[in-house]
Amino acid sequence: MLATPMLNPAGFTPSPHILLMEDEVHLAKGLQMVLNEEGYAVDLALNGKTALDTFKGNGYDLLVADLRLPDIDGMEVIEKIREDRPEVKVIVITGYPTVSSAVAALRMGVSDYLPKPFTEDELKRAVKKALEEIIQSYLEGPLTGDKTDRVIEKHEVVRVLERANQDLEFWLDLMDFGSTVLQPYRLSREARAAIVSGDLGWIQEHVGPLSDEQLVWIYKRLEQERW
Repeated sequence: MLATPMLNPAGFTPSPHILLMEDEVHLAKGLQMVLNEEGYAVDLALNGKTALDTFKGNGYDLLVADLRLPDIDGMEVIEKIREDRPEVKVIVITGYPTVSSAVAALRMGVSDYLPKPFTEDELKRAVKKALEEIIQSYLEGPLTGDKTDRVIEKHEVVRVLERANQDLEFWLDLMDFGSTVLQPYRLSREARAAIVSGDLGWIQEHVGPLSDEQLVWIYKRLEQERW
């Protein structure tokens, strides 16, 4: 049972997917264990480069980010990830809290800023709050069509296609239940219909060129239509 279900209009409760960027191995594993016990799927990145590489195509809902890393400044990692995925929520954890870094983090739209040491309960509350913000954004209604929404939808479509290529259970649910499975994603009716039907023309027009991995679901769906 998930501690914080991620939007469940049709009985689907996918485990929230979290990337934890922390270079102290023992602390990282301890925090991972705490969040795993809450029902969250948590991957670790021990430096900034690994975080950036891991984040690509893995459908994370939340980034928990240390700021002082051995290779890249944590704020730079956050900025790059939010440029690519503006809908992703971020929680900052840092052993070197400053007013300037807190202000910069808040300007970037982070959900919370936790100075170390923090308690397990403080982390759990921050994660729950961030994930509730995600749910609220999905409940705010349909996309309006402005520039920000178009960027979000583009990334959501890519996220769905990449997940379909990597997650067999999700693939099967998409085949069996169609657009119902896409309720947790911020997508217009047109986008959902295009994904479910394999409408490559619509997707390329509104999303742009896709990689071979991102096209796997579309090609398989079109093959089924031909049969």
